[in-house]
Amino acid sequence: MIVRFGYVAMSTVVANASPSKTMTFKTFSNLLDREAAVRKLESIAAENLHNTLRLLRHNVAHDIMVYRFSSKLIPLATHEALADWDPFPALEQSFAEVGEFVKKHGIRVSFHPDHFTVFSTPRPEVLASSLRDMAYHVGMLEAMGLDGRAKNNIHVGGAYGDKLSAGERFKENAAALPDRMKERLTLENDDKTFNAPETLAIAEALGLPMVLDIHHQWVNNEGEDPAELWPRIKRTWTSSYAQAGSPEDDPLPPKIHASSPKSVSDPRGHADHVAVGPLLDFLRKIASGTDRVDVMLEAKLKDGALFALMEELARHEGDGVEILNGASVRIRP
Repeated sequence: MIVRFGYVAMSTVVANASPSKTMTFKTFSNLLDREAAVRKLESIAAENLHNTLRLLRHNVAHDIMVYRFSSKLIPLATHEALADWDPFPALEQSFAEVGEFVKKHGIRVSFHPDHFTVFSTPRPEVLASSLRDMAYHVGMLEAMGLDGRAKNNIHVGGAYGDKLSAGERFKENAAALPDRMKERLTLENDDKTFNAPETLAIAEALGLPMVLDIHHQWVNNEGEDPAELWPRIKRTWTSSYAQAGSPEDDPLPPKIHASSPKSVSDPRGHADHVAVGPLLDFLRKIASGTDRVDVMLEAKLKDGALFALMEELARHEGDGVEILNGASVRIRP
């Protein structure tokens, strides 16, 4: 089984390359010339996209082919007070450059809309905000010229005192999304509410792919072994929504998230690094019958944690681990 590792948004290795520079709405409001304030937002966004391109070049130089974009590329993009602002025309070239680089090098990219994007909500105004945020993320991927292989990963959301009803609301609201949104959607189990079996059942019902977070599963489970769920999770990646834009000879591999607990007192928090033992144990369990899997590392040290993990994995060479390049390995059961 070939495993590719990626990281989230920021680099702890490349200096002065934040893709998430922002402006608060208070600062925006204090600028008396609204048109000039909007141009400032667009300037910040252009810088974020420029830094994203820098990070992508850094990734390719180190064989990192899996990367999650920052959701904060365009400051205040979904703020209600700026509903009349369309930032995309001014950023057309910047988005196109990022997209061309991604396509040229075959990088797997994604977004993870924040926890305020919830389709299980009973509140119409929250649902409207969630739809607006999803449209923003889809719009960015479309501005990059990327097809359905570029996904937006979300959680099912809150239970609101009745998990069964919340799950049904999620299914109803997700099913009503236009195909341009659904084909980019993946579902992830969370660490407090919808666990892996529950998320998997919803993903199967909707025909959506599931991203298994093995850290979340460890702190929120029904006693199941995550490897026992893997055959069903892997099958969710064969759906038409999962494979939108994929040629038959190059299907999109299943994806998982991996991180390690920050501490005994904070088991849900993410540590600086990813402990090699539990991750390698899981990968060995699923290696039989799985050709490829991509692993998004959610460690605080970002790409620094990825490089450290590769060093740890190199110590296991000859023990069912083969280093393929700077960010990929072959795992044997």
